[in-house]
Amino acid sequence: MSATGPTLPSAQFPIAILCLSASWGGLEINTVKLADWLRGRGWPVQLIASAGSPLAAQAQQKGITTCFLSNPLRAVDVPAAWRLRTLVQHQGARVLIVTQNQDLPLAVLCKRWLLPRLRLVYQQHMQLGLSKRDLLHTLRYQALDAWLAPLPGLARQVGEKTRMDMRRVHVVPLGIELDRFLHPGLTQQQAKQQLQLPATGHLLGLVGRFDEGKGQQFAVEAFYHLRQHFPDQELHLVLVGEATKNHQAASAYRTAVIERVTELGLTPYVHIRNFTDQPQVVYRALDVFLVASLNETYGMVTIEAMAAGLPIVATRAGGTPEILTEGKTGLLYPLGDIQAWLTAVGWCLQQPAQAAEMGLRAQQVAVRTYSHHHQCALTEDILRQLL
Repeated sequence: MSATGPTLPSAQFPIAILCLSASWGGLEINTVKLADWLRGRGWPVQLIASAGSPLAAQAQQKGITTCFLSNPLRAVDVPAAWRLRTLVQHQGARVLIVTQNQDLPLAVLCKRWLLPRLRLVYQQHMQLGLSKRDLLHTLRYQALDAWLAPLPGLARQVGEKTRMDMRRVHVVPLGIELDRFLHPGLTQQQAKQQLQLPATGHLLGLVGRFDEGKGQQFAVEAFYHLRQHFPDQELHLVLVGEATKNHQAASAYRTAVIERVTELGLTPYVHIRNFTDQPQVVYRALDVFLVASLNETYGMVTIEAMAAGLPIVATRAGGTPEILTEGKTGLLYPLGDIQAWLTAVGWCLQQPAQAAEMGLRAQQVAVRTYSHHHQCALTEDILRQLL
């Protein structure tokens, strides 16, 4: 080892990851994980974040090199572009990965006018929405050296809604650390005890922050009808999640869900638990996993449930139909269709052996496709091809 640090393999070079989000959700969690995973695989990684953001705090807690930047003027923030240039040059980064769409204008401004040799990579997390084939977006996307889409359908959407050169678009599924879901290290009864859940009966569970888009209200209403259809079965619903801090609408939604539970007389049967840094315990306790989201672009909790080998009943919306194959690795129902939901969940309750086989098939798909090692290997190959 030299005085300036270990000698790096020629295939590995400094990279920077930019995400100035002040929120804390799936995008930010995945950004920190990517930085941590790549760093663990020998890449010198610098994360550029907003000072005081949850993302920055989590990155620093993990020991990831973190620098701070603000971008108050958005797409025309030339001073911020200069500061970004300085941070990238100081690290010696040859590639900048952008994980939040809102940060792309700043990154493009920096590359076009200050660092033309910098390779720019966009890791997509959200659907594109409206068409972006206008001149402004076309010029912006022309500056990208690679676009990483987590699903084939999202990659096709890039071709349909932008003028992006599709030779630069790559499908790279977002991964998870599979081992803790494959081998949780405790029995179902131990998991129930740890979460203070009923020791007997069937546990249906939904994991996600309390938000109208996550569908907890629908799950409660559907669960009420489920208990009417199966009066002789002991059924419980577990909702794991919290409202986003300082988000009035989310807090009001959580309160409304709890009030509805009380109105329907479900208080003894609906169990609300906070987020945990050991999600594998939650999945181990459950019998059936529920996804009720209105439009989940890429459901990480769905993939976690697959890795845990659970039968899954999910909305046929967003990217979920690409992750789950109907009847093989999960059951899908039309958004808001309680009757279809009852049929799917009822099948899991009445055909436990077949439901378990479906969960096992989902687990096998998760191992093949959604390992974080697989995500990193694909990403690394693309990074090396850029230089």
